[in-house]
Amino acid sequence: MMRRIAVLDAPSNLGLRPPTPTSVPGCGKAPGALRDQGLLPRLRARDAGCLTPPRYDAGDWRPGDGVCHAREIADYSAALADRIGAIIDRGEFPVVLGGDCSILLGSALAMHRLGEAVGGRIGLVFVDGHSDFRHPGNASYVGAAAGEDLALVTGRGQADLAAIEGRRPYFRDVDVVVLGIRAQDEYRLDLQAAGIITRPVPALRAEGAARTAQWAHEQLADCAGYWVHVDVDVLDPAVMPAVDAPDPGGIAFAELEILLAGLVDTPHCLGVELTVFDPDYDPDGAYAAEIVNTVVSGLRPVTAPGSAPPRLRPEETPRPTPGPRRSIDQFGLPIAPAPSDHGKARDDGDDVADGGLADGGSVDGGLVGVGDGLGDGGPGGADVPTAATRPATAPGGPAA
Repeated sequence: MMRRIAVLDAPSNLGLRPPTPTSVPGCGKAPGALRDQGLLPRLRARDAGCLTPPRYDAGDWRPGDGVCHAREIADYSAALADRIGAIIDRGEFPVVLGGDCSILLGSALAMHRLGEAVGGRIGLVFVDGHSDFRHPGNASYVGAAAGEDLALVTGRGQADLAAIEGRRPYFRDVDVVVLGIRAQDEYRLDLQAAGIITRPVPALRAEGAARTAQWAHEQLADCAGYWVHVDVDVLDPAVMPAVDAPDPGGIAFAELEILLAGLVDTPHCLGVELTVFDPDYDPDGAYAAEIVNTVVSGLRPVTAPGSAPPRLRPEETPRPTPGPRRSIDQFGLPIAPAPSDHGKARDDGDDVADGGLADGGSVDGGLVGVGDGLGDGGPGGADVPTAATRPATAPGGPAA
């Protein structure tokens, strides 16, 4: 028996600030751009349709007003949770195409409902270039839910988003694993203090993407299942600048493919969402093509002959409260001092081009093999323009 993928579009851009005073974020176009590259037929996926978001209109929002579009995001999240739940009820594997990172609230709500139904906890693997952990406890104000989604789904922030249906938190801190943030992430010490386990890019690369995926499995061993969130800004802007907040020091497409394949190659992985790709910065579709190559190869274990369908197991024993938390990872890598400014700090010493893949040319455990460098489209994919022929950053995109 093999698992069937169902692709659901969630093209909400409600969680981002406008790129300019007269424009709206372009990530709402991402599902269409990815479909145009043949994503569904290549995945042999069922088309689960599109959940159309409310109109983007920041109105007269000002700092101090709380999260912009909060009511619309809350309503959309509840509807998205319904759609995800219906896919899982059919025994299918949901792949949700965002949109910005605020769609995580809908996925999180669906997972909390599911955990309640099976009598267990659902975990989260958060693959993102930024921690998205801004909340009223560590920032002067909040406003863009896409930069606050991890805080919100772990119960921090205003109740109309952090406690939809009275559920709070959607994910417990001990049931979250964060992968791919930059070494100098603004909120890394807050994550450490909360007990949320992280593996930033230098540690991910040092241990390898396949072993990192296995490590993430182990951290969530006591959960009934887990959801995977992927923000494509986890990739280095040298290979993926088509995002709202490109930040140097990211991973390569080949590493993301290996990581994704390792994370989904278990019946306890319940689904995946993909966020923040902005086709406005991809006029010729080259980045969309490379994302599709990576996703198709990375999800191959889901539909491989003999792959097990989603299997939830009830929680048998509570997860013990650990001793000193592994603030970076279990290998004891040191935490760098906090940056002096409030922007996105840079990890210039961790260049994609100089690291290569710690995993070599294949994935441990018989998963998908990968090609060589950063310019490849992945297995079976066509070459796309390299960093030398691409803009280093996306123009005009503000941070979430």
